[in-house]
Amino acid sequence: MILVNAANGQQGRLLVPKLLQQGRQLRACVRSEQSAAALRAAGVTDVVVGDIAQPEVIARAIEGVDTVYHVCPGIDPRERAMGLAWIDAARAAGVGHFVFSSVLHAILTDLVQHEIKRDIEEYLISSGLEYTILQPTIYMAPRRFTRIFETGVLRAGWSLDRHQSLVDIGDVTDVAAMVLVEGDRHAGATYELVGAGRYTAHDMGAIIAKVFGKPIRVEQIGPDAYLKGLFGDQDLSTMPHEAAVGRSLTDRYSSHDFTGNPNVLTWLLGRPPTSFEQFVVAHHAAMTAASLS
Repeated sequence: MILVNAANGQQGRLLVPKLLQQGRQLRACVRSEQSAAALRAAGVTDVVVGDIAQPEVIARAIEGVDTVYHVCPGIDPRERAMGLAWIDAARAAGVGHFVFSSVLHAILTDLVQHEIKRDIEEYLISSGLEYTILQPTIYMAPRRFTRIFETGVLRAGWSLDRHQSLVDIGDVTDVAAMVLVEGDRHAGATYELVGAGRYTAHDMGAIIAKVFGKPIRVEQIGPDAYLKGLFGDQDLSTMPHEAAVGRSLTDRYSSHDFTGNPNVLTWLLGRPPTSFEQFVVAHHAAMTAASLS
């Protein structure tokens, strides 16, 4: 049996159907009954609902499982503790394969989330479990394109001239499904998942403008505006971890490029990764169809 954490999140919504299509026995772990209902409607019959930081939820979720895909909820101050607790529980339960969704360049400890994931990677490698670590770069995010489509503005919280490598979540979940199903073939591997191309915000704006067929303005917003976009009107003084994560992103991405190499992802997929232009074309078509329906 395969267990997928955060099974109704960005990865889970794409990964779960791929595993179901292959006839895999699947258990999904989600935080809310609303997410559980969505998964049951998609065909998942075994769903655990609860906070994956709680020992009793971990115990229920991991019982009888052969393979774990651990995706921690984003920007959670308990992320490190959750990761270590899941590894301990997997080892105690005799899980055969622990697959961890990490991040590209986890070694960059000036990025708060990266340092946390680096610590979890180290703990997993030292755990004695068979493991695979996936390290995706920045996602091509569909939600952003809805706003750009509506406003004609691409806003970035960091320097518009810095280069970034991107990856399509569909490609990431294709690899995740492969690793979870094929198991031993990927034991002990750490895979950097990076799409082709390195883009500044100006480059991305030009591609979006070409596909949309209209001008796209590119704007850099300050750290405070970026945090407001992430967390709305919440009082950041009560969210020190979340604020630190956001500010570390804007600082790092304004002072350094964030890039990688697409070779590993190309080899794993057996095809070129989805390009940024292909991604924009697909989502523009979907948004256009939705607006006409």
